[in-house]
Amino acid sequence: MDSSSSTQEQFVTEVTENYETTCWGCGLRVLLPSCASAFKCGWCGAITDQNKKKPNLKCIRWRVVRDRCFVSVVLVFMFFVIFGGVWAVYPVVFSVSILCGVFHSIITAILSVATISFFSFAAFRCAGTPPNILWGSYPTVGKSDLENYTYCHYCSKPKSPRAHHCRSCRKCVLDMDHHCPFIGNCVGAANHRSFIAFLISAVLSTIYVSIMSVYSGLRTWPPLKYSLGHINGIGLSVLLWQQLSYIYQGKTYLSHLSSQADSEEEKKDCQNLVTFFSLQYFVTRFLPTFRVTRKKHIK
Repeated sequence: MDSSSSTQEQFVTEVTENYETTCWGCGLRVLLPSCASAFKCGWCGAITDQNKKKPNLKCIRWRVVRDRCFVSVVLVFMFFVIFGGVWAVYPVVFSVSILCGVFHSIITAILSVATISFFSFAAFRCAGTPPNILWGSYPTVGKSDLENYTYCHYCSKPKSPRAHHCRSCRKCVLDMDHHCPFIGNCVGAANHRSFIAFLISAVLSTIYVSIMSVYSGLRTWPPLKYSLGHINGIGLSVLLWQQLSYIYQGKTYLSHLSSQADSEEEKKDCQNLVTFFSLQYFVTRFLPTFRVTRKKHIK
């Protein structure tokens, strides 16, 4: 009897009690059980995580220094390849003919300007800022205005469902794919196209440099072979293929990781690529349209 009564007393003491809290999105008071660590407001749709605390920000400074070093090294390497290649290769090219030298000089100028320009856009342009919305008080926040919004403890403001906070950039980024240390910036909604264009131009430039280096080497030293350019080209090609596959699936790198955890299926379509590069109007203008019609049976 004593053991059964003690277990009953323990069971009674473990019953949860309701407590009152405030929604950060609309300011309405919500009655919740004590065991609930996260809740969603029934009015504005904002999600509150009670256990989430503001993390320590001591390790951010070295990340900024790391990113700046990477960007400086990449810029120096690109200028070294451009000017060093012109100095070493083009005397051999111009020795073939002046027309051949001018032709390859134009190609080099186009690839160099495109690569450096797209790299600058991806590195020094804002990756994407989440929209500014009204929040905090009931009269200003309407029904479902903050649906699935969460509160960013770093920025101390709402974070949209498609935004992620980057601790290296110290801000929330809309449609964040990943933080790339080689550009010293996040890849998000505002610079994702520039990043893809930079990868394309870098792959083309690497292939072109490899071909011209092998050509010049065979003319100067026939048994000489170059392998470094091929290795760089393979690495950039793999990264470009990965990015294009994510766009084809309608995902970013972070959403790909979350979809693996949640086992969600996304719609795979070439229309995602067309929409990403803003070519929808241009493509649909010239492509024929096909309509599927059912056959009519005449009785």
